[in-house]
Amino acid sequence: MTGLFIRLFVLVAVFASIFLLSQFVLGFVLGRRAETKAINRRLQLLRSGLSSDEVSSILRKDLIERPGDNAGPIERLYYKFQRLVRMGAVRADPRSVLGICTVAFAGLASLILFLTWSAGMAITAGVIQLVLGISGAIAFGIPIMVISRMAEKRRKRMQEQFPVSLDIFVRALRAGHPVASAIDLLTKEMEDPLGSEMGLVSDEVSYGANLTDALSALAERWDLDDIRMFVVSLSLQSETGGNLAEILGNLAAVIRDRASMYMKVRALSSEGRMSGWMLTVLPVFTLVSMFLVNARFYLEVATDPIFVWGFGILLLMYFFGVWMIRRMIDLKV
Repeated sequence: MTGLFIRLFVLVAVFASIFLLSQFVLGFVLGRRAETKAINRRLQLLRSGLSSDEVSSILRKDLIERPGDNAGPIERLYYKFQRLVRMGAVRADPRSVLGICTVAFAGLASLILFLTWSAGMAITAGVIQLVLGISGAIAFGIPIMVISRMAEKRRKRMQEQFPVSLDIFVRALRAGHPVASAIDLLTKEMEDPLGSEMGLVSDEVSYGANLTDALSALAERWDLDDIRMFVVSLSLQSETGGNLAEILGNLAAVIRDRASMYMKVRALSSEGRMSGWMLTVLPVFTLVSMFLVNARFYLEVATDPIFVWGFGILLLMYFFGVWMIRRMIDLKV
């Protein structure tokens, strides 16, 4: 019995020591992660020893210019892709992302066609169409869906941060700080993405830009109506006068009520939005996965002359369905 108790005590001691050690390591890692997350990218660059000019230059490299009124559909589409990449916090610039996707598309299509030819199968127009469709789904469709999801997540985070930043801004004004100093306070107190974005606004104002123009550019980059209302409030106050702190306090309350209504609408439309997301993503993943499982079956079907018309009509129906679904679930509050 004594030996059994000793073995039991040793096992309990080993378990307790491993448990405590894992808790210590996990707490240390999570603590460092929370500390790193609390410091926005602009402050991290400044803490690394870079000057404010160098930091501003690094952050401004990601900025994009809105196309003019005479821009064509391709330029507008590329602008939306640029904004998507920037909102998703992708380290590579949009041209590099597009170049990588293009190279992956060309390489994947060439590889599939070479393997098809090596297997002794006929290379018909339908086979080429199928290979291009599969390669496009893998090289362009999946990355754009992932980046879009990342961008939507950060945009939602930006919307959640903005009312809090307005509260800090109002308290700074009531404490006697000027507007430029209140914005500089936001660059130190707010996490990313709002902290670094306000840092860009502060740098632009320091270099002589108009505050409303800098904030309007911020609202355009993120396509946020809340920031546009903030810009309008600042513009009206600068022209007509009044208590800016009280105006922005009321604006923060309106934004919070609007966000509450928006969340209620999202809750009521969650089934439709999830259905739309699944109907958009599932066909792409299903086509790619089934082709990878049994590529010969699809390649043999693609040799049929009617496949060219059928596959083309199928793609048109898919894109039209995605467009209709996005119109149906795009609820404005």
